[in-house]
Amino acid sequence: MWRFRRFVSAAVQRSQYAGQSGLFRRQCTCCWRSRVPVAGFETLDSTLTSVSAPCKDDKGPLDAFYTSEQRDAILHRLNTATLAELAVVKLLRGRKSVNIVEYRTKNGPFKTLESVVNVPLLKHKSAVTVFNSILNPVKKERKVRIQLAKFIRPEIDRSWLEDASSIVSLVCGTNKIAWTHVDRRMTVLDWQQMECPNFLRGTYMASAYLNDVSVVVELLPSADFYIIEKSSISVQNTALFPVMAHMRTVEAMLFALLEPRNSSPESNIPPRVLNMMRAAVGRHFGLMVGESRTSGAQTVRQLMTESVTQKLPRINFPPELLVKYRNSFQLGSRQGGEELCDALLQAVAFYELLSETSS
Repeated sequence: MWRFRRFVSAAVQRSQYAGQSGLFRRQCTCCWRSRVPVAGFETLDSTLTSVSAPCKDDKGPLDAFYTSEQRDAILHRLNTATLAELAVVKLLRGRKSVNIVEYRTKNGPFKTLESVVNVPLLKHKSAVTVFNSILNPVKKERKVRIQLAKFIRPEIDRSWLEDASSIVSLVCGTNKIAWTHVDRRMTVLDWQQMECPNFLRGTYMASAYLNDVSVVVELLPSADFYIIEKSSISVQNTALFPVMAHMRTVEAMLFALLEPRNSSPESNIPPRVLNMMRAAVGRHFGLMVGESRTSGAQTVRQLMTESVTQKLPRINFPPELLVKYRNSFQLGSRQGGEELCDALLQAVAFYELLSETSS
């Protein structure tokens, strides 16, 4: 026993003078593999060391653990990248990327890596992950087919939608058609609806329906794609059959009038008119109760408020449209704004879901 105590005492004394080689000195846990001499693994160790970031002590400044070239690359990305470009960096999707843009807009460009931890939601550990992701981005293979198949038809190449400068979102009601024109910067260019007096009257006279739908089509702005809501009416409820026939009739006429007739099926021109499932938009905004979709008026009011109060709102409204519709979606309003709400929400959901599946 006395020999063991003497050995331990001598080892402790040697560790105080031997620096990092001491028996009981605590070593950095993230670097321990590089200190184990394993024959035949020198090449692998050097490869891992060149790819991985250096060991970082939580108590030290972040700038000390990167070379000047690495610091410049990280700061350049954080200071110049757009929201979409920041979103592809690990941990920066969502609110963190918005916080970075807001912080550099208010305080100027980042001058040091340590200053990044002042951004809300970006503490030391998160900042290190972000820096490493910028230096060593994960390359993802670009998928050829669009990933919107669950809520949009027909399926086309995603690149066509990504290159589109604007869309028009259309929603048909029982006595009106509403539309919203939104560009790729999430700015509302047009937002209105039109009464259709011949809808659901008499015996569904084709000429009368065609007259109402044609008037609406003549008023629609030019866009790369026209997104028409695909309503989901239960076939089990026979009382809704007249409404279902009405919706399908208007939908078919919109497809026929908006789709160019000079493009052959063999041509490499994508369809200009697409369907979007109503239930999918409802799930995107949390408006579904069981299989039924509730009103989106409150969501639209919130979007309109954020357009005025936030620097980077979800969607931008021109002042004239805010003034025009500020009282249209209040509880108990008689102005009938449900179709207007649905047309706007469909456009927002289309762009946001496209952005999610594109990254």
